[in-house]
Amino acid sequence: MFPFLPQQAVVRANFCAVDAIDRKILAELQADGRLTVTDLAERVQLSVSPCHRRLRALEGSGAISGYRAQLDARALGLGFDALVFVTMHEAVRDTVAAFERAVADIEHVVQAQRLFGDPDYLLRVITRDLPAFQQLYDERLTTLPGVQRLSSTLVMKSVVEDRGLPL
Repeated sequence: MFPFLPQQAVVRANFCAVDAIDRKILAELQADGRLTVTDLAERVQLSVSPCHRRLRALEGSGAISGYRAQLDARALGLGFDALVFVTMHEAVRDTVAAFERAVADIEHVVQAQRLFGDPDYLLRVITRDLPAFQQLYDERLTTLPGVQRLSSTLVMKSVVEDRGLPL
């Protein structure tokens, strides 16, 4: 199935089998999550009842994990976007868990990813401006559990953002 993954990883993975109609439903919802079931059914050329059943099955399987509005950070006064690379002292389970809980509590961290290799984490931080970022950096990020080093870079321009999944 996936030759680059160990067999155990493939067995443990939770994939949702979808057919061509499910893919059309998912693609339409990625483009516009506010579609009514009637409009969705029309776009994927199904009657309403089967479309609704498929939609509920996709939600129940976890293929659709939720719905939300896509907001424009700049329009809301959050025009400063930075990437922060975090290197930990050591990857001890308790310290990693404490770090991840603390990062999850910082509302200006809009994305946090644990990485293989060095650095250990990548954080995307959005604030109002440079002084707000500096204050967050000095007061919150530098005090996170287990942090050895922080390194940040500014986002000049987003080229691809919030792209839907390739279906």
